Amino acid sequence: MKSFLRKIVLGVAVVGALGAASGVAIAQDINIIAVTHGQGNDPFWSVVKNGVSAGAKDAGVSIDYRAPETFDMVAMSQLIDAAVNQKPAGLIVSIPDSSALGPSIQKAVAAGIPVISINSGSDVSKSLGALLHVGQDEFSAGKAAGEKLKEMEGKVAICVNQEVGNVSLDQRCQGFSDGFAGSVTVLPVSNDPADVRAKVKAALSSHPDIDTVMALGASTAGEPSLAAVADAGMTGKIKVATFDLSADFLKAVASGEAAFAIDQQQFLQGYLPVVFLANYAKYGMIPGGNVPSGPNLITKEKAAQVVELSAKGIR
Repeated sequence: MKSFLRKIVLGVAVVGALGAASGVAIAQDINIIAVTHGQGNDPFWSVVKNGVSAGAKDAGVSIDYRAPETFDMVAMSQLIDAAVNQKPAGLIVSIPDSSALGPSIQKAVAAGIPVISINSGSDVSKSLGALLHVGQDEFSAGKAAGEKLKEMEGKVAICVNQEVGNVSLDQRCQGFSDGFAGSVTVLPVSNDPADVRAKVKAALSSHPDIDTVMALGASTAGEPSLAAVADAGMTGKIKVATFDLSADFLKAVASGEAAFAIDQQQFLQGYLPVVFLANYAKYGMIPGGNVPSGPNLITKEKAAQVVELSAKGIR
């Protein structure tokens, strides 16, 4: 898969070079709008936003990144509707809830606006009219995580979900449960790290047989879960893994305090759609199918290599 992504990025670079060589002017009149359910100040989504900005710079187009102030599907659908009214050259959307967002996305397609979905919604993207999806299959990623933790002799687990109702996160827990094949309980929490830490600690206290914690976001749930395990005096005894990356969680993986992290390469989720839509507007070219940006399992052997890039907002 990494080879596949390298070929795509190389192809994008070649097209850009050909455009520059032929004297094609920077297409600042091409405006692309991105609407996601994640805020730019969220550690995960800030990396997506960095990718969006880098893609716009490399492709020579303008970009507008928008997101609701909180996880709010009504507000997000309104942002998509407002974007459609501006008639951009392309629209990038995440689809955490197709029932809530589908009508707005279909309005964009009906208006002739090319749409690429990212991060969440791979299972519904095509049916809503999007050209393609850039992301990972969440159920499969969760299943891979569950199988790995089963190999590590996990028997009783909690799946820490900071956005219950976000279909993609629910799929992660479902996949994890299938792959783990042991006892799995979903622990609903908020995006507040203090709340996550307190609830995970309470769960460990109430159920001392828990030996595995699967978090669905590194900064929002993974790091607080590690702190809760430390509070319980169980560091190294309870296996903690997470989806996505943060510099601090990767350091814990490198030191053996955490099991692994799952990298979906969200920088590419922001970068590639911008470049794809720019080339679609300029030359009518688009990849012929979905682009899998992950999952990649970051274990102890790999963790130290990506810590610096995570700190820089790229991994």
